[in-house]
Amino acid sequence: MTTAPIASRQISQRAAFVLLGIATAIAVLPVLFIVVYTVVNGADAISWTFLTQDPSQAGKAGGILPAIVGTFCLMLGTLFFALPIGVMAGIYLTEYARQNWLTRFINMAIVNLAGVPSIVFGLFGLGVFVLAFHFGLSLLAASLTLASQALAMVITSSREAILAVPREHRDGSLAVGATKWQTVRHVVLPQALPGIITGAVLAISRAAGETAPILVTGAAFLLPGLPSSPFDQFMALPYHLYTVAAHVPGMSKTIMWGVALVLLLVVLSFDVLAAIIRFRSRQRV
Repeated sequence: MTTAPIASRQISQRAAFVLLGIATAIAVLPVLFIVVYTVVNGADAISWTFLTQDPSQAGKAGGILPAIVGTFCLMLGTLFFALPIGVMAGIYLTEYARQNWLTRFINMAIVNLAGVPSIVFGLFGLGVFVLAFHFGLSLLAASLTLASQALAMVITSSREAILAVPREHRDGSLAVGATKWQTVRHVVLPQALPGIITGAVLAISRAAGETAPILVTGAAFLLPGLPSSPFDQFMALPYHLYTVAAHVPGMSKTIMWGVALVLLLVVLSFDVLAAIIRFRSRQRV
């Protein structure tokens, strides 16, 4: 009597397993194809000269060192501004703010902020940081603009990571006499840190590939040297790739794919560093 229902459940489970596997493959295969295609087409451009010299002849010769350095500076600047503010906002919304219509409105606004087109953030940065705050076209203005764009993802990931910490851990800390802030600092944050780092990495990785926001806030195509202060203009890999691909006639496709490959490696190196930090933080918990 029970054989048929059991067989039916097994068939349903296998069908679900197959469908989920197919969905996973559909999601992963395009990413692998892009990575492999970029490596195959751009590997020939990678050399010591390409990585350590300044560009010349409108990017057709020389290297892309200023663009690499500028991209790293941009990522670090975005992380410097977005991570503390985003994490503190996430802590306040989950641990201190009362759950009422105002906090629901704020949470909805944060979610909607993640869907704002990047060019809108660029115009915002141009109007506020470049013109109103008189930072000019600079690395600082571009970093603040990208940090504004990354805030939504950092806040959301911080909230979800903090909410995932079991309530019993908070109650146990408060029961032994710890204050609210001591509980948040020594109990909640260490357990939520891996999730916070993951969200920050995703936000910064997305910011590293943005072109529109930095286009109007400080990125330049060809500069004689590296930026010496946050108020200098800078080169960046996404803007350099956009320019050589769309506005430089006769540009070698190998060089274009080489720039794309370096950008991919820069983002992956940042992801690997964050993964190491996340792994060590999990070991300490």
